[in-house]
Amino acid sequence: MFCWPAANAPRHPHAPVNILVTRFKSIGDILFTLPAVHALRDNFPDSRITFLTLKENAPPIEGFRDVQEIITLDRAAYRRGNLALMAREIVSLLQLTRTRKFSLTVDFQAYGETALLTWLTRAPQRWGPAYQRNRRWAYTAGIDRIRSAHPAGWNLSLLQHGGLSIHSVRNEFILPPAALSEARKLFAQFNLNTDRPVLFIQPFTSAPRKNWPLENYLALANHWRARGVQVLFGGGPSERARLESAERAGFPVSANAPLLVSAGLMKLSTLIVGGDTGLLHLAVAMDKRVVLLALSSRHHPFQHPEWSIAPSEGSDMASIKVPVVIETCTRAFAERESSKSSAELSSALI
Repeated sequence: MFCWPAANAPRHPHAPVNILVTRFKSIGDILFTLPAVHALRDNFPDSRITFLTLKENAPPIEGFRDVQEIITLDRAAYRRGNLALMAREIVSLLQLTRTRKFSLTVDFQAYGETALLTWLTRAPQRWGPAYQRNRRWAYTAGIDRIRSAHPAGWNLSLLQHGGLSIHSVRNEFILPPAALSEARKLFAQFNLNTDRPVLFIQPFTSAPRKNWPLENYLALANHWRARGVQVLFGGGPSERARLESAERAGFPVSANAPLLVSAGLMKLSTLIVGGDTGLLHLAVAMDKRVVLLALSSRHHPFQHPEWSIAPSEGSDMASIKVPVVIETCTRAFAERESSKSSAELSSALI
């Protein structure tokens, strides 16, 4: 178990002194807690917010400006079967959660172990999902899962059920400067010019059935390259071999970049296209225009259902036609250019 400390925040006498938010996985679902974290800060401006997650999923929380501390659990100890390390992890975590004396805990994960950890904090207020009957004992307030709701919206509903007011909904990820600096170096290495449009393509997701065929992404990339748009392919380190066809076609590939550096590459790009994966949802939280290809229209970017393309019910991802995606990207580029022109005009008038 590892902990990133931060400076003590000022405290309001009528607010929870310490708040614990829990979400173990995955990257996309952790990002869907961001609006709820903003809402906690809006309701309790002087409270200290701590986020508990798995070690491998901690990096994106560095962009949650309202979080003062990140506590991580190393599940690798479980996978390695190291009983001594597992015991130390659990004991250390329990000691830490007890010494923090949390007055409010919010479990967005709904695992058996997160429910138990929530209960063991002994916080006076413990909120979490109530759709698992055998876990309701862990919470003082909870709501059932609304299957049709966007996960970020459901997280906000949990806070409302606990009595909080949601006056405005924010979804603002703040990219660490060091990550943006590294992304600029990669842009220069790839000979990409930020003064010209850049299309960032993230072709792979966590499940093959959620992937649009790579040959379709290559057709999309070739279409825009022929029209003067710079194209960059992104992916994780394990996906470099799968992206060899993109490299052979002459496109730069950033498959070895860490998550936050990949976020920086998207920040520098004009348009991001890809499947239903955490990196696309991170782009949305950075106010980037995306085109998300998803199995269902329910899996859309938060607050932007019009930014997703889904196959007809019962069809697979391959049924999404390349011309449809090209047309959607054409509109997205036009929207971004219009937004940029409006911003430049407003700046000139100030």
